[in-house]
Amino acid sequence: MIETKVFNTSNKPNLKEKESLIDFLFDNLQEYGDPKSDIEKAMNYSLKETTSFGGFILVSYLENEISGIVVINQTGMKDYIPENILVYIATHKNHRGEGIGKMLMQKTIDLAEGSIALHVEPENPAKFLYEKVGFSSKYIEMRLNK
Repeated sequence: MIETKVFNTSNKPNLKEKESLIDFLFDNLQEYGDPKSDIEKAMNYSLKETTSFGGFILVSYLENEISGIVVINQTGMKDYIPENILVYIATHKNHRGEGIGKMLMQKTIDLAEGSIALHVEPENPAKFLYEKVGFSSKYIEMRLNK
């Protein structure tokens, strides 16, 4: 049976839990991931451990082991920019295709107040899941990295 837990500003993970969340994302995001330091920054933003609007971290557990994680950052904006950015979502590489990702997406949609944006690479197979739960591709993102 899959259980879920929400971490936020009023329910923060302890140091050991936080390290295991970072390690899980780093290991299971695979080629779509970021360095552990970037993952930790996004989590710190969600937990308001840095100056931020907050957010939440949704974690699923299968037999007391992490099976999936979503990291949401609130933007502090509304209408012209979605209120939330889904920064990371990952399911355990040994449990893909079991509905964990879809369940996490639905719970995230239910928990988040306002609209949600996410970035996905065109060849990422998770793109189909996002479309299935209602996300659409309205824009092409362009960046200038300085």
